[in-house]
Amino acid sequence: MSLYTQHVHACPVQSRSLRLYIHTISRGALGPAMAPAVVERWAGLGSAVATVIFLWSVVQNYVPPTFRLYLTTWAAKLAAFFNPYLQITISEYGAERFQRSDFFLAVEAYLSDACARRARKLKAELGKDSKNLRVSVDDHEEVTDDFSGITIWWYASKRQSKANVISLYPGGDERRFYRVVFHQRHRDLVVDSYLPFVLGEGRAVTVKNRQRRLFTNNASGSWNPYKGKSVWSHVPFEHPATFDTLAMHPDEKEAVIDDLMAFQESKEYYAKVGKAWKRGYLLYGPPGTGKSTMIAAMANFLDYDVYDLELTAVKNNTELRKLFIETTGKSIIVIEDIDCSVDFTGKRRKDKKASSNKDSDNDDKPKLPIEPEKDDATKVTLSGLLNFIDGLWSACGGERIIIFTTNHKEKLDPALIRRGRMDKHIEMSYCRFEGFKVLAKNYLDVIEHELFGEVQRLLEETDMSPADVAENLMPMSKKKKRDPDVCLIGLIEALKQAKEEAAAAKVKEAEEAQAKKAKEKEETEVKKGKDKDKAPEAANGDIKQGDK
Repeated sequence: MSLYTQHVHACPVQSRSLRLYIHTISRGALGPAMAPAVVERWAGLGSAVATVIFLWSVVQNYVPPTFRLYLTTWAAKLAAFFNPYLQITISEYGAERFQRSDFFLAVEAYLSDACARRARKLKAELGKDSKNLRVSVDDHEEVTDDFSGITIWWYASKRQSKANVISLYPGGDERRFYRVVFHQRHRDLVVDSYLPFVLGEGRAVTVKNRQRRLFTNNASGSWNPYKGKSVWSHVPFEHPATFDTLAMHPDEKEAVIDDLMAFQESKEYYAKVGKAWKRGYLLYGPPGTGKSTMIAAMANFLDYDVYDLELTAVKNNTELRKLFIETTGKSIIVIEDIDCSVDFTGKRRKDKKASSNKDSDNDDKPKLPIEPEKDDATKVTLSGLLNFIDGLWSACGGERIIIFTTNHKEKLDPALIRRGRMDKHIEMSYCRFEGFKVLAKNYLDVIEHELFGEVQRLLEETDMSPADVAENLMPMSKKKKRDPDVCLIGLIEALKQAKEEAAAAKVKEAEEAQAKKAKEKEETEVKKGKDKDKAPEAANGDIKQGDK
C-alpha cells in the first residue's frame, strides 16, 4: 500500500479533496500532458502531509494548548489555500431543536429521487406521513449530481456525540447531516441556483409521496404542544370519490374541473393582481345531493389535504385564527352546514335573556340564589369568520380552498357568501337523467337500457336525491347483481311512490294553508268585534267623568 493510500484511509476529509482535484485533472482540465506530473506532485504532497500528521500525533502531548490552537488554525488556513473545493453542511436539526430542518428533509427527498440510483449503499423506510416506501442514500455514502454542466458531490454523514450525557432533544446522541462539495469557481451558481433548485424539487417530491390526511380541530382545552397535543388531529384521507363517479351533469362537472385547474396553476397571477392565493366555494342544495362527495372529489383531483372545521368547538375569534395559521398549503378547509353551526347574530342568546327577564318581572315572589349559568356557547362572530375567510390572516400561507356547505342558501348573511369570499356558488340539485346515467354505469355497469326512457320521464317529474337513486341501484344480493333489470324496476317503483307522496304532500300543504288562512280571517273578525264593544264603553266612561 502506497503512502498516499495510507493517507487516504487515515484522513478522509483531506483525501476527499485530493480525489476531487485529481478527478478534475483526469477529466482534462489541465491538459493530457500535464496530468501525470500534477498527479505525481499531489501524491508527493499527500505523503508529506501524512508524515506531518504522524509527527504531530507524537509531539502534540508536549505542546501547550494555546500554541496547539495557533498551529491548528494556521494548518487549516494552509489546507484551504491549496484546496480549491468548498463544502456546505446541512444539519438535520437547526435552530428549532425539537423539529427537523425543512431544508434537510428537502435534500433527503431530492437525493432519494434524483441521485439514489447512483449510490451503492441505500436504506429503505416508510415515513410517518408517506404512502410509499422511500429508498434513500445511506449514511457515510457519496453520490454525485450534475447541474448546468458542473459536477457536485453529496455526502451523507452521521456524527456520534462524545459526551456521556442523556439528551432531551431528538437526535441529541447522534447528528446526521449532508455535506455538498463543489469547486470554488461555481460558488455563486451553487448558492444562488442549485440549492434553491434542490429545495423546490425536494418539497415537490415530499408532496407527491405524502399520505394525504383528513384533519379535525380539537377542543381548545386539550391544546398542549409540549405534550404533543396539537390544535388539529388527523387520520389518513382515503375517500374514493372522484369526478368520474360524481352524479352531476357533465357540463357542470367540467366547469368545476376547469375552475380548479385554473386556480392551481395561477400562483403568479394571484401575486400579480395582489390577491391571496385562495378560492372559496359555496355548495348548496337539499340533503343527499352530493355536497360531501363533491368535496372529496375536489381533494382527490387536486391531491390536497382536508381540514374539517367544527365551529361549535371554537370558543372565540382568537382560537379560529390560531386554527387557520396551523393549516398547511395545498389544503381544503371545510365548514359543513354553516347555517346550523353558529348563530352569528347572537339573536338566540338575546331572545333567551329577554325571556328570562320577562319571567322574572312577572314573578314578584322571592327566589333562592342559584348558580350562574355557564356560557359554553361559541363566541365566534360574523366579523371573526369574515376575517378568517378574507381578512389579513387569510394571506398567511397559500394554495388553500375554503368550502362552505348549506341546505338553505337564503339563510346565510349576504356578506358571508359574496364574491371574493365565496367566489363560486355550485348548486347541488336533485338527480336528473345525466346524473342517473353516471350512477347506472358505476353501480350496474350499464350504459344503455330499455328502461332508461321510463326512468328519464319520472326523474323529470319527481325530485329524488342522488343518494336515494344510488340506494335503489345498489345490489343488495347476488340475484340483483346478476340482473340489472331488478334494480331498475325497483328504482322506477321508488320514483312512482315518491311522485305520489309528493302530490299528497302538496295537497295537504294546500289544505293546511287554506285552513290557516280561514283561521286568521276568523281571528281578525273576532278582534274587530271586541274593538267595537270597547268603543261605547270608553265613550260612556268619558261622559261620566264629564258629569262629575
